[in-house]
Amino acid sequence: MSAPPPAPLAHDAMQGVQTNIVAPAPVPGAPIPIPGMVPAAAPGAPVIPGAAPAAAAAPQQPPQEEFASETLYIQNLNEKIKIPVLKASLRGLFKSYGEVLDVVAHSNLRMRGQAFVSFESAEIAKKALKEVRGFPLYSKPMQISFAKTRSDAVVKRLDGEHYDEHKQRRIEHKKATRYTNPIKRKYRQKRLAAEMDGGAAAPATKRPNVQMPDEYLPPNKILFLQNLPENVSKDQLMALFSQYPNLYEVRLIPTKKDIAFVEFLDEASATVAKEALHNYKLDGENKIKITFARK
Repeated sequence: MSAPPPAPLAHDAMQGVQTNIVAPAPVPGAPIPIPGMVPAAAPGAPVIPGAAPAAAAAPQQPPQEEFASETLYIQNLNEKIKIPVLKASLRGLFKSYGEVLDVVAHSNLRMRGQAFVSFESAEIAKKALKEVRGFPLYSKPMQISFAKTRSDAVVKRLDGEHYDEHKQRRIEHKKATRYTNPIKRKYRQKRLAAEMDGGAAAPATKRPNVQMPDEYLPPNKILFLQNLPENVSKDQLMALFSQYPNLYEVRLIPTKKDIAFVEFLDEASATVAKEALHNYKLDGENKIKITFARK
């Protein structure tokens, strides 16, 4: 067998010198290269520009679309706001996207600072989540995601035949997890430790009253009114805003007299009314704040 020809000379473009590249001697037990096949690179071996890849990269999986349901799960709500006021504010805020079937919020330890808002379709809920996520309701940006299960109101509207069965399953699940909830368990341990030390748990520090800030939001046909006189009536607001064209509806919050929503038929009409009446002294003393509602 004749000796192989001398190895070719490789030119190093960086240094301008030539270096002999000698193939390594075969290792006993190593696989014999087969023409047409590219051997896999050894771990830690340098990658040579222009060289064929050792193996085709695994195809990337397409990103999975986020699960959407008819109910939104809202967190980071202001815990100081009373539940009836909070529910009315959430209903008024989300009403512009479609019919709100139900708003669920409680003041107990497990549900404090949280709420569920249910719509008649997942498409409406998806649009509301996209546009309202992060909106600062009572000075706290809302964290919004889709609920993992259907609410009672949704099942009753869309699948009434199985409503009783759905409700029974929910009640059973609630009973089964009542004493295993990590938040409640932590609270019980803290209370027990305080009792063993001979003292009660320290009362929570009373936080100052917080008002929703005056946000500069993009135009919307719905206006949000704040700082209204507590004795204001719907007729007074109708008379005030009917000076401007295309007024559609005035909605008061029964449990919170100092806020309201005013809806026009289009954004242009709402903008005219907002610019004209912002800081207007309805009772001759206090200026009313008018902002665009979140879309």
